[in-house]
Amino acid sequence: MEIQGRIKVLGATKEFGSNGFRKREVVVTTEEQYPQHIMVEFIQDKTSLLDQYAVGQQVKISINLRGREWVSPQGETKYFNTIQGWRIEALQSESAPNEMPPIPPADAFEPATNVKEDDYDDLPF
Repeated sequence: MEIQGRIKVLGATKEFGSNGFRKREVVVTTEEQYPQHIMVEFIQDKTSLLDQYAVGQQVKISINLRGREWVSPQGETKYFNTIQGWRIEALQSESAPNEMPPIPPADAFEPATNVKEDDYDDLPF
């Protein structure tokens, strides 16, 4: 699966416990009619993948969805979901494929030379 959007938050790498578990979170805002702020975590050696990215940059992140079950001491079962990133790529924001090319300035056009004087008013209205 993939998520595309603009980086909104780029967290610092955090270490947990004595076993050296590392995690780094990034929030990506999708660019659609109803933008979503999606938090993706990168763990262990994948945390360094985020070093070359900055807030505001457009990216595509390859993700895995993770789910786990937890049973409280009172016997209540809860479920948690995580979005884990494993690859990130920069997207080019200069020219989107659906954008129209810029309109040239008016002085870039040459006047027509093959116009007959009798055809100046050929419009039906």
